[in-house]
Amino acid sequence: MIRVTAVEALEPYCIRVRFSDGVEGTVDLSSMIGKGVFEALANPEEFARVFVDPTTQTVAWPNGIDLCPDSLYEDIKAQQQAA
Repeated sequence: MIRVTAVEALEPYCIRVRFSDGVEGTVDLSSMIGKGVFEALANPEEFARVFVDPTTQTVAWPNGIDLCPDSLYEDIKAQQQAA
């Protein structure tokens, strides 16, 4: 099982994610920010609080929002194949 090992907030509303198999890349989340549960992340300071949840190994924020690591992984792999 591939796990998230690191995440870093980038501007504007992008994250850099590293996985346990060495795959690493940037995901643009701007299309989700400000909508539904992601409304709170429109505040750049809140967005910057992203971390890897040590229990679930997901990209998460202190307010309880998290992202599916499989989707992030597939997005990054697709970007790498397109390049």
